[in-house]
Amino acid sequence: MTSGNEMTPEASRAILRRDLKAAAPARRTRVRARWSRRRGVMAGFAGFAVAGLAVATLSPLGAALSTPANAQPVAPVTLYASALGDAQTVEVASVVTEDGAGLDRDSYAAALKPKPTPKPTASTVQGRAASFSVPFVAPNPGTAQAIAYDMVKARGWGDSEFSCLVALWKRESGWRVNAYNAGSGAYGIPQALPGSKMASAGADWATNPATQIKWGLGYITGRYSTPCGAWGHSQSTGWY
Repeated sequence: MTSGNEMTPEASRAILRRDLKAAAPARRTRVRARWSRRRGVMAGFAGFAVAGLAVATLSPLGAALSTPANAQPVAPVTLYASALGDAQTVEVASVVTEDGAGLDRDSYAAALKPKPTPKPTASTVQGRAASFSVPFVAPNPGTAQAIAYDMVKARGWGDSEFSCLVALWKRESGWRVNAYNAGSGAYGIPQALPGSKMASAGADWATNPATQIKWGLGYITGRYSTPCGAWGHSQSTGWY
C-alpha cells in the first residue's frame, strides 16, 4: 500500500506500457509517411532520368530522319533501275593498251541460190546453131579434118556443117586420135564413151581416125541430125 502521490514500480511499468502501446500506431504512421515521401522523391528522380535518357537517345535519330528544308528529294532505287545500271556497266581489264579494245562483228554475206539451167529443146538448139556461124577452113590433105570433110560432103552437108563439126571436136578432143578423158573414160576424136563403142565402125577404132570419124558422124546424125545441132547443144550444156 502506497501513499496518494507514490506509485509502485509495477504501476509505473504498466503506465509506460500503456503509453508505448498508445504511441505505437502514431509512430508507425510517421515512419510510413517518411518512407512514402522518400519513395515519391526517388520515383520522381527515376522518371526524370528516364526522360532525359530518352531525349538524349532520340534526338540524334530525329535529326537524322528529319529532312532539311533545302534538301533535294532522292528518288528511290528500284530493282529495275539497279539491274539496268548493272547491265550498262562495263568492266575494264586491269591492263589497258593504248589502242584500246576493239569490238568486231562477224561478217556475213547473202548468197542467192543459182537458178537451174533450163534444159534446151530441139528448137532452142537449132536456133543457137543457126545464129552462130563458124568460119570455114579448108583442111590440110591427109589430116583427120580432111578425112572428115570428105565424109561430111558425102552425107550432103555443106561447109557450114563442117565448120560446126570442126569446132565441136576441137573442143572435145583437139582432133587427136588418142585423146583420153581420165575422168569419164571417153576416147578418140569424137570422145566416145566408152571408146569401145567405136568398134561397130571398125576393129581399128583405137588408132584409125577414119574409123572414129565414121562412128562419130553416125552418132551425131542419130542424136542431133546435123553437126551444127550437136554444136549448139554443146554450147548450151558443155557436152553432146
